[in-house]
Amino acid sequence: MFYHLFEYLDKAYNIPGTGVFRYISFRAAAAIIIALLVGTIFGRRIIDFLRRQQIDEDIRDLGLAGQMQKKGTPTMGGIIILLAILVPTLLFGRLDNIYIQLMLVSTVWLGFIGGLDDYIKVSRHNKEGLKGKFKIVGQVGLGIIVGTTMWLSQDITVRERTVTKVETIYVDAEGNQIDHGVQRIVLGSKDQKTTKTTIPFFKGNEFDYAWLTGGNETAAWLLYILVAIFVVTAVSNGANLTDGLDGLATGVSAPIVVVLGVLAYLSGHVVYADYLNIMYIPDSGELVVFAAAFAGALIGFLWYNAFPAQVFMGDTGSLSIGGIIAVFALCIRKELMLPLLCGVFLVENLSVMLQLSYRRYTRKYCGEERRLFLMSPIHHHYQKKNMHENKIVVRFWIASLLLAALTLVTLKIR
Repeated sequence: MFYHLFEYLDKAYNIPGTGVFRYISFRAAAAIIIALLVGTIFGRRIIDFLRRQQIDEDIRDLGLAGQMQKKGTPTMGGIIILLAILVPTLLFGRLDNIYIQLMLVSTVWLGFIGGLDDYIKVSRHNKEGLKGKFKIVGQVGLGIIVGTTMWLSQDITVRERTVTKVETIYVDAEGNQIDHGVQRIVLGSKDQKTTKTTIPFFKGNEFDYAWLTGGNETAAWLLYILVAIFVVTAVSNGANLTDGLDGLATGVSAPIVVVLGVLAYLSGHVVYADYLNIMYIPDSGELVVFAAAFAGALIGFLWYNAFPAQVFMGDTGSLSIGGIIAVFALCIRKELMLPLLCGVFLVENLSVMLQLSYRRYTRKYCGEERRLFLMSPIHHHYQKKNMHENKIVVRFWIASLLLAALTLVTLKIR
C-alpha cells in the first residue's frame, strides 16, 4: 500500500524521501518492526479476548510432565501470527506482485482452515476438530491454486543460464599470442516459463520436472501441480505435529523463514544470482518483505508462547506456518531443499508414521501391539524420558539453526 502511495507522490510531486519505499531492504526492515509491534502489543489484547471467551484447549492427560498445569491456556493464538504477517505485508509489500498475492492468499486460506478446526474443538468440545479429510481437501486445494498459478501466470518466469563462448587471448613464454575459446555460463537475457527447480549438492543445481515426462510440457506442469500439493500437505502437517511444546514450532520455524528470505533475495537479485550461479527469478525479491513480516510475527508471538506459554497457536497457527513455508519455497523454486531446511518437521512426520506402522505390524504379526518410540511425535518421546520441556525445545531450535546454516552452505557446496 505504502509502496504504491509513495511511488505516486514521488512521480507526481517529487517529494523528497518518498523514493526510499522503492528499496526492498527498507520495506523489509519496516515490515519486521511493524510485525514485532503488532505481535507484542495486540497479542496481549487478543489473549485477553480469547481468555474471556474461554477459548482454551481441552487438554487430554497423556501422562506428560507439566501437562495438566497448562489446562486453561487460551488457544487459537495463531490469529496473532496471521495478523502480524498480513498487516505489514499489506502496508509495505507491492500488492501488484504475483508472489505477494500468492502468499497473501495462502496465509488467509490456511488460517481459515486452521481457525475452523480450532473453533470446532473449543466451541463443540470436540477434541478431533475439523475432520481430517476436510483439512486434506483444503491443503490439496491450496496446492492446486499455487501450482496452477505458477503454470498459467505470465508474471512468473525464470531467466535461465546459457553457455557462451568468450574469446580470451593468452601469451606464451616467447611472446606469441594464443587465442583460446573459453566457455562461460552466464544469465540469459530472456525470461521464460519453465518447470525447473533447484536441487542441492549438485553442480548443475537445477532439476527439470519435464525430464520425468519425456519433455512433454503439459504433463510436466501437471506433475508440478501434484508436487505442489504434496509439498503443501507434507510441510503444513509437519508444522502441525511439531506444535506440541511451548515455543517449539515457533522457534523451529523462525530460522527456516529467515533462510527462505535470504534465498528469495539472492534469487531475485540479478547480480547475486549470476555470481552464485543460481536461478534468477524476476520479481521474487519482493518476497523478502513477506519473509521479514513472517519472521517478525513468529518472534513477536514467541514473546507470549515461550515457556511457560500464555497462549497456544493452535491449528490456526501451525497449519498456516507450514503451508506458508511450503508455498514460499515453491515460489522461489526451492521445494527440493525443504527436506534439509525443514528437517525437524520431517523427523516429526516420520516419527508418527513409523510409530503407527510399527504398532500395526506388531499387532498383526507379533500378537501384541508394541511401540517404536515411547510416544510420538518424537518430542513427546523425550518428555517420556523425563527430559525437561524447555531443554527439548531449545535443542530442537539448535537443530533447526544448524539445518538452516547447512541449507545456505549448499549455495556453494555442489
